[in-house]
Amino acid sequence: MIRLLKRGRVFLACIFWISLTQAQSLPTASPEAVGVSSERLNRLSTTLSQYVQDGKMAGSVALIARRGKIVYHEAFGDSDMEADKKMTPDAMFRIASQTKAIVSVAVMILQEEGKLLIKDPIGDYLPEWKQTTVAKTTEDGGYEVVKAKRAITIRDLLTHTAGIGYGHGPAKKEWEKASIQNWYFAHRDEPIAATVSRMAKLPMDAQPGERFVYGYNTDILGVIVEKVSGKPLDVFIKERILDPLNMVDTYFYLPKNKANRLATSYMAHKGKPLERSPNPGLGVGQGHYVEGPRKSFSGGAGLVSTAMDYAKFLQMMLNGGELAENRILSPKTVELMVADHVDVRGIPYGSRKGSGFGLGFSITKNVGERGEAGSVGTFEWGGAYGSTYWADPVEELVVVYFKQLIPTNGLDDHAKLRSLVYQAIME
Repeated sequence: MIRLLKRGRVFLACIFWISLTQAQSLPTASPEAVGVSSERLNRLSTTLSQYVQDGKMAGSVALIARRGKIVYHEAFGDSDMEADKKMTPDAMFRIASQTKAIVSVAVMILQEEGKLLIKDPIGDYLPEWKQTTVAKTTEDGGYEVVKAKRAITIRDLLTHTAGIGYGHGPAKKEWEKASIQNWYFAHRDEPIAATVSRMAKLPMDAQPGERFVYGYNTDILGVIVEKVSGKPLDVFIKERILDPLNMVDTYFYLPKNKANRLATSYMAHKGKPLERSPNPGLGVGQGHYVEGPRKSFSGGAGLVSTAMDYAKFLQMMLNGGELAENRILSPKTVELMVADHVDVRGIPYGSRKGSGFGLGFSITKNVGERGEAGSVGTFEWGGAYGSTYWADPVEELVVVYFKQLIPTNGLDDHAKLRSLVYQAIME
């Protein structure tokens, strides 16, 4: 009897371990089982390996899922060239602006709970933002500060149409004096709310609702999430997004026992070998994700993650807000997020032909105008360290590609990645 009880415990422990392992990863399948060619995927492996062999990047991780199942999850090159440390599929990467999509989902969770509306003026939640100013360029090359024509809304922030850049607009000297420039926050020894509060007093780059201006919008959204939920941003997204999706390797600041998995950041300059990024204060070095104040939770560019974790997040979105019986958003909310909110309002969306912008994502509207393989309705974005992702609802496709290279010296890997992924789809 005792022997049977022991065997039973071992059996239950094995079942628990298997269940936990499956919960932490998306299911896998052979490429052919979901209409993808293994032979053609080898072309992608050859190309990503060649970038490493040619000294154009240290290493990368690529993940492809189709119809909810992973068919490709490969690592290339080195995580740390100087230490001769090989890249592994579970390597952790600074995902920078890929943080924006997760925080945008956090905002929509609060709308679903009736705690805010995206049409609300942000001054309703952050009083210092009730009345803002804009730096208007003058004929002599200078600028004058004028009042904003209307209040900035949460929807403006979600779509980057609030007129808020990264501190390099007409009034850049004032932003520099306030020590608020660029997207990097991990070194700041103050809460993000304090930085955002000071930001409100500075002249913005454009009038609300008139231009697509990429900048601190999602950092401000992160503070709104904190104010409305009553919780720090890291706690809210952990409880409402990361934990339900079993995103076990996504953090603003890494636990010490996972620090050795953080891939090294490198710089690429034409005609020169790769060098280790030296300046964390500008966001191009190794950063303060392991050793740092750990006070500033940047909703715009602060997270570290893995390809597997981010694929779970994208699969949730592709599934209409649910993954493994854990519902994060309703299907209609997801539909709203991946609709174009910019081009349809007559706001020029930069140089991205054939695309619009939704609530946290770039959206493909016309494949022919865009000039790359893909599908209408694909939503995507990327990060400053060279990472990128997209989710294609027509092909039921999720692609995550992580590297740590800033600047990239005009590398063409993103375009080749897209081409080589789609050429492998056979049905």
